[in-house]
Parts: sequence; structure tokens; C-alpha cells
Amino acid sequence: MSGVHLVALVSAVVTLVVIVELSRRRHLHPKYAVLWLSVGVVLAVFAISPGLFNRLAHAMGVISPPALLTVLAALFLLMVCVYLSWEVGRLEDKTRVLAEELALLRTELDDDAASGPGAGEGRSPRGEGPPGGRVRRA
Repeated sequence: MSGVHLVALVSAVVTLVVIVELSRRRHLHPKYAVLWLSVGVVLAVFAISPGLFNRLAHAMGVISPPALLTVLAALFLLMVCVYLSWEVGRLEDKTRVLAEELALLRTELDDDAASGPGAGEGRSPRGEGPPGGRVRRA
């Protein structure tokens, strides 16, 4: 095993250990952990048997295996960027909907507090919380 393959294997193992640790501490969502664990395993397999990747490259008609690796890595990163952009857009939409619903609920509470019997007694100006009680915030 050459030095390059040893570095690749060590890098793959370190990546797997970091992903497992992040997942264990719940810093990484499980669906992303599966993706990155898969990438780490594939890298480890190709680092252990570099001839396998060379045969794959030649079977695809690629003369230089490092060129195939570069193209595949760039395509993978492009897919990750597109997917994360989609996730951000989806979460922005959810956040906007939640903010609108919260505004409607606050308006409704303010209207109820202003029009109810004993309006405003023991309540904050926004109509938050029970009369004379404390509001528990999360």
C-alpha cells in the first residue's frame, strides 16, 4: 500500500469516526449521517483496494482514474449544494408560515383581551399570559 493510499485510508477512517461521534452527540441529523457514513465507507473501500477504482475508471472509458475521482467529487458536491439550497428554501417557507400564524394568534389574543369582560385586568398590554400569573417561556 502506497503512501497516498495510506493517507486516503486514514482520512476515511477519521471521517467515519467524526461522523459517528457527531451523530452520537445528536449534532448531525440521521439522514445526513447516513449520507456521510456512506461516503466514508466508499472512500475506505477504494483506499483499501485502489485497483478496484482503477478498473472502474477504465471500464467507464476514463484513461486517468484521478480525473474520474475529481469529476465524481465535483458532481457529488454540486448535488449536496443543490439539496441544501432546496432545504433552506423549504425551511424559509415554513418559517414564514409560522411567523404569519403567530402574528394572527397574537392579534386574536389582543382582540379577545380588549373586548372580553374586565378587559386588560391582570394582563400584559399584549394580552399574554393568564391574569396574575407568570408566562412560561420555552
